[in-house]
Amino acid sequence: MSQLKNNLPVHEGEGLRADLSIIADWIRPDSKVLDLGCGDGTLLAYLRDQRKVLGYGLEISPFNIEDCVEKNINVIQADLNDGLKAFFSDNRFDYVIMSQTLQATQQPDLLIEEMLRVGDEGIVTFPNMAHWSARLQLGLKGIMPVTKNLPNQWFNTPNVHLCTLNDFEVLCKKHNIEILQRTVVDHSHRRGNWLMNMFPNLLGEIAIYRFRRNLSL
Repeated sequence: MSQLKNNLPVHEGEGLRADLSIIADWIRPDSKVLDLGCGDGTLLAYLRDQRKVLGYGLEISPFNIEDCVEKNINVIQADLNDGLKAFFSDNRFDYVIMSQTLQATQQPDLLIEEMLRVGDEGIVTFPNMAHWSARLQLGLKGIMPVTKNLPNQWFNTPNVHLCTLNDFEVLCKKHNIEILQRTVVDHSHRRGNWLMNMFPNLLGEIAIYRFRRNLSL
């Protein structure tokens, strides 16, 4: 694994959520971007307007698709659990983004492989199940954690594959994936202090990773 960089400058756009600003700061101008589970298209619209990015989105919600169309975003209505082969050929994009969606997919490991099939680099964000508040609830109360970032009960949560930072990094190693950058934020999507960066798996509530296929092997 390459040396992880936690303290990168972020240039927040007006109205852009803090974690999306971090992602935007990792995107080269004039690149091609695919956003999986793109929501209302806010990130893609920002990248288009500020970075001259050519962007496409996949989204399942018809309401979000309407918002994307209003923003003139190229969007396809699709279920990510069906994969990307029906829509995109190999090496189509410079970046493939999946923000706060990985844990809600049926086979996240296969979807990550698909991200690196159609794109040179992948960027994902997900809630960290190893945050101290989750550990405390599970350890002391013996119940599945309910936090600001994981507000649902175990029986009605859309998240089917929760993981920790360590889990994700083990998965990357198993799949020959090189982690290029990593940072963590709190439940309000604000960047952490030096203590959070020193103990990201304990104090980080949301993880943000940039990765690619390991070309050195």
